[in-house]
Amino acid sequence: MIEETLDITTADGAMETFICRPERGAPCPPILFLMDAPGIREELHDMARRLATAGYCVLLPNLYYRAGRDTKFGPDVLVKESADWTRMREIRTRMTIPPVMDDIAAMFAFLDAHPEMARPGSVGVHGYCMAGPYALAAAARYPDRVAAAASFYGTWIVSDAEESPHLNLAKIKGEAYISCAEIDDLAPLPMVAELQELFDAAGTRGELEIHPGVHHGFAFPGRKIYDKPAAERHWERLLALYARNL
Repeated sequence: MIEETLDITTADGAMETFICRPERGAPCPPILFLMDAPGIREELHDMARRLATAGYCVLLPNLYYRAGRDTKFGPDVLVKESADWTRMREIRTRMTIPPVMDDIAAMFAFLDAHPEMARPGSVGVHGYCMAGPYALAAAARYPDRVAAAASFYGTWIVSDAEESPHLNLAKIKGEAYISCAEIDDLAPLPMVAELQELFDAAGTRGELEIHPGVHHGFAFPGRKIYDKPAAERHWERLLALYARNL
């Protein structure tokens, strides 16, 4: 496995990005892996490695880079009202979709400049939690580049946010997969039902799936609510999505 951490230049600075790819078979199909709210950590590095073992060049950027390089948190980030949780929330609440779309474009430029690393052309994008909407928004903003997009327990996909994914589902040309947890205060079932109606009406290619009996965050092995069968189903769906489209 080849691993490196590089700065990708954006309009707003240097975005620290963990890059993982196989030792053989380059150039590989590229995947943009967008972090959840607790931010970059070894748990996500391991998930990127799992994708790389399947033959992909994976870019995992620190989307909090605008707040500085010291934007990685310890386990207490999951403890409400802790110092890390409070600092993370201060950064998270300032996040909006349009700047992240600029970050996506910067990653495209980086990939285009490194044809020895990543295969030119189509990319896959997936995100967890806060980044679920970012992945779907990227598929709508860049329909000719994003061949596959996945959201896993994405938060508030139906909202009044600028470029909220539910407003632009019809613009998505690639295949979209939306994975929801049955028990999720950040994406309650009435919202999921509304999203399903919008998804069907838009004619978006893909699927919305509700995983029964599991909580928001079920795919992260470091969480107390980790559910192994659902997590492995998530890997099955994600790898199949990328195999079909990349």
